[in-house]
Amino acid sequence: MLKVLKNLRNSFWAVVLIILLLIVQAQADLRLPDFTSRIVNVGIQAGGIETAVPQIISKEDMENILIFTEDDDKIIENYTLVGESPNKEQEKVLKEYLGKDFNVEPETIYVLNDIDSEKEDELSGIISGPLMEYQTITDEETASKIRESMIANASSAQKIVLKDMSILDILKSMPEEQRNTVLSEFTKQIDSMESSIKEQAAVTEVKNIYKDLGVDTDRLQNNYILFQGLQMLAVALISMVSAITIMLLSARVAARLGRTLREKVFKKVLSFSTGELNKFSTASLITRSTNDVQQIQMLIAILFRVVVYAPIIGIGGFIKVLTNNDNSMAWIIGIAIIGVLFVVATLFIIAMPKFKILQNLTDKLNLVSREILTGLQVIRAFNTEKKEEKRFDGANKDLMKTNVFVNRAMSIMMPALMLIMNVIMLVIIWVGGHKVDQGIMQVGDMMAFFQYTMQIVMAFLMISMISIMLPRASVSAGRINEVLETEPSIKDKEVTKKFDPNKKGLVEFKDVSFRYPDADTEILEDINFTAEPGKTTAIIGSTGSGKSTIVNLIPRFYDVTGGELLIDGVNVKDVSQKDLRDIIGFVPQKGLLFSGTIESNIKYSDENMSDEKMYKAAEIAQATEFIETKEKKYQDPISQGGGNVSGGQKQRISIARALAKDPEIFVFDDSFSALDLKTDAALREALSEITQNKTVIIVAQRISTILNADQIIVLDDGKVVGIGTHEELMKNNESYKQIALSQLSEEELNGKGGN
Repeated sequence: MLKVLKNLRNSFWAVVLIILLLIVQAQADLRLPDFTSRIVNVGIQAGGIETAVPQIISKEDMENILIFTEDDDKIIENYTLVGESPNKEQEKVLKEYLGKDFNVEPETIYVLNDIDSEKEDELSGIISGPLMEYQTITDEETASKIRESMIANASSAQKIVLKDMSILDILKSMPEEQRNTVLSEFTKQIDSMESSIKEQAAVTEVKNIYKDLGVDTDRLQNNYILFQGLQMLAVALISMVSAITIMLLSARVAARLGRTLREKVFKKVLSFSTGELNKFSTASLITRSTNDVQQIQMLIAILFRVVVYAPIIGIGGFIKVLTNNDNSMAWIIGIAIIGVLFVVATLFIIAMPKFKILQNLTDKLNLVSREILTGLQVIRAFNTEKKEEKRFDGANKDLMKTNVFVNRAMSIMMPALMLIMNVIMLVIIWVGGHKVDQGIMQVGDMMAFFQYTMQIVMAFLMISMISIMLPRASVSAGRINEVLETEPSIKDKEVTKKFDPNKKGLVEFKDVSFRYPDADTEILEDINFTAEPGKTTAIIGSTGSGKSTIVNLIPRFYDVTGGELLIDGVNVKDVSQKDLRDIIGFVPQKGLLFSGTIESNIKYSDENMSDEKMYKAAEIAQATEFIETKEKKYQDPISQGGGNVSGGQKQRISIARALAKDPEIFVFDDSFSALDLKTDAALREALSEITQNKTVIIVAQRISTILNADQIIVLDDGKVVGIGTHEELMKNNESYKQIALSQLSEEELNGKGGN
């Protein structure tokens, strides 16, 4: 898989941008729960008051609060009593809380000094207890109980005085030692409470302090919620834009990788000899170029989001949980992660072996489908449709069963993971609810913890989703690498030679032998002959004697396994394949046309070829007579494989294509078999006029095609059993004579078929 991913270097900057955007998105997503927590804890529960430290406080309230603490100096030093002319900082604070037209009597309000957040947190810890005590003591029910307790222990005169005094006035009038004794019980209870509970109660008292000063607390609350909400929307917008851009770039990177892989596979296949093509099979190479590349492309489209985003969001969420919340609930996340990993690992172990089988079965289905579609006429001719339907159904069912198994296994994953998520939700609500009830945790913190947990679990869910695609893509990557890493058995040497201009067109077989890869016996043995320019060399023999194999060695479709094959005086292994094939016009046994037009097929070797050259080639190939009858002449369309023209027309266009190339050497591999005798004779006559200085090699089954050849090679079971002219072979070679007499009478042979 890593070898395939190396091809992403073409999209390096796009990948870098994707990673940066994923980091931005992850940071944005990790901030959203914080906003939820603030809106609930501060905006809703605390009325928009962020801290237990009052920003402004009346002189009277300050004096009352200081009754409940011994840290008077530590509190007072952080405040300034506003005089007749507040400074700019004080004026700014007063406007924020009391409005633009504030009217404050001198020496009646304290304003908090400009202190840093660390100092403010320290002050909050000091002032939270006194504020809570202040709130508790001033509560009507609590104050009534304290007053009754004090009156019960007072003298008659004191009872009358105490009855009309407020609880604060009573406490102020007491000696400090007595006051501390009265408040000691409340102080002990408050000191034993969690700091979060004290801070919540203190914030409530700060709100009362603000109301006493005439501050519009509803406006404070609305402004806070609105500000936090707008920030939350902005962060969500950043996350959304990042996500959309990431998906767009990922799709482009995946598509580019798919294009690169298809291009590399295609170019590699073009370099393969027939041996490599037979090794992989056409159906498998098609699957590897399409389906396998598609599997990797689909993986890459979401890979970055999982590989980069999921770890950031998972680790980041866990850190946030440990630092921003009560980490006593972190064990819940641990259980969730273990559960997710267990489900994913189990399914991965079960399904992984099946993915390789799946791709092999896809190969098999493609092979069967291709054979049936290619051989449709034969199937119909032999009335074996039912048999082929069963064969296709078998391959189809094998693929279906494996797919069903894999999909069933993977379909268990999502319900199992959703069950884990829902159980985790219930656990968080249960445990968090008890903590909220005990005052250990605030509702907003529980909601933030809930969101962080879901983010962490979703990160692992994303990793589990990739685990569905990764095994199959990994198998596909291996299959693609198998093609890309296969070295062609026929390749150019590092230093190649040039052809000898003095031996132009000369083809020499010297003790040539050949066997197919993995074959046990030689197909050709001790082949010795020379084809000279200006002469026609014909090769004839029984079926399977090795005629086509010999001519396939000339353009180096296969390499000889013994002896030497020389062209223009140079061993074909010593020249580049391009130079070799540039001087050969090859017409295969089966005429193959490409989809396009008649013109594009004839001009296949050179699309800039002149029309005159094309017309001349078509005329020599005897193709003009049927081309001129077409509605669009040379622009008439040719369907895939030449399916809309007859076998004879296909052969004539193939011959015209080779003639238009004007090579040194013409090789016709039984290319006249679909032509009638009249067209065959006319073509050979026209061909002889333009090949006076060319080397012509013809493989034929019909004696009439090669009667006038300058040299006839007779093959039998891969060996040369005769070389000579028609007359010489008729006299001296029994094999040739039998072939000739099986096709023509002695009179026709003696008169050379009338040609």
